[in-house]
Amino acid sequence: MKIKASAIKQAYQLARAVYARYNVDTEAALKKLARIPISINCWQGDDVQGFEELTQGNLGGVLPTGQYPGRARNGAELRADLDQALRLIPGRHRVNLHAIYAETGGRRVDRDALELKHFAAWLDWAKARRLGLDFNGTFFAHPQATQATLSSRQRSIRQFWIAHGIACRRIGAGLGRALGKACVTNIWIPDGFKDTPADRQAPRERLREALDEIFAPRLNPAHNLDALEGKLFGLGSESYVVGSHDFYLAYAVARQKLLCLDSGHFHPTESTADKISAILTMLDQLLLHVSRGVRWDSDHVVTLSD
Repeated sequence: MKIKASAIKQAYQLARAVYARYNVDTEAALKKLARIPISINCWQGDDVQGFEELTQGNLGGVLPTGQYPGRARNGAELRADLDQALRLIPGRHRVNLHAIYAETGGRRVDRDALELKHFAAWLDWAKARRLGLDFNGTFFAHPQATQATLSSRQRSIRQFWIAHGIACRRIGAGLGRALGKACVTNIWIPDGFKDTPADRQAPRERLREALDEIFAPRLNPAHNLDALEGKLFGLGSESYVVGSHDFYLAYAVARQKLLCLDSGHFHPTESTADKISAILTMLDQLLLHVSRGVRWDSDHVVTLSD
């Protein structure tokens, strides 16, 4: 059913009058909202497939399109889809990239060797539209991620992912410097155990040491901001998650990094809103991944509720 524009405007005027009774100026609120850029996840456009040849399919359980025919198959198609979405969304926003959306010109480039040049098409596209870009390391769907990544017992595997994390931070800094808008470079890893582990301490000590190595190169915060994202559980890590909320909260406060709160990464009865007021007493900034979890981290679209 198509609704006429006049009916929408009339309904808005009625709502505006109701809000005015409570001293809420909806026009001022909308103008304020228009100044706040939202970073739109590029990976919602293709079910986290990415563009690299070695990606091992979708292992995160995120299937926004449900494999619907017509999903983006390459950078040009994904950017065209984002162009259409941005035309329909009021305000000027940002786009959030994952490392697997590198465009390497047909060359096989592993994740520890990624460079800013592999995101040149994204950078040119963002510049032309005056968009900001954010970045994420991709620590999953890879032959080196079958057991663990930054917390792996094997030093060679840890070193591969440490190199990936360092590369991602440099890419983020390059994007931020080129666009004149700081890039938030976020880290989430899938490390954990399906059943109860005998040792909970050692994996977290290895993760702490690996993160310290990743963050050792000093970058200009005007270009790059580092964030860490925890999770209650995931597929295959139902009993123990190395990078838990408690771990990253402690690390972020100790090392002065941004903490990422994903609203789908907690128990359904936990309030993310309550965590915000608590954490902002210790940290100046937060990264929020805003989605609607249904029974678990299902990445449903946010709806307006009471």
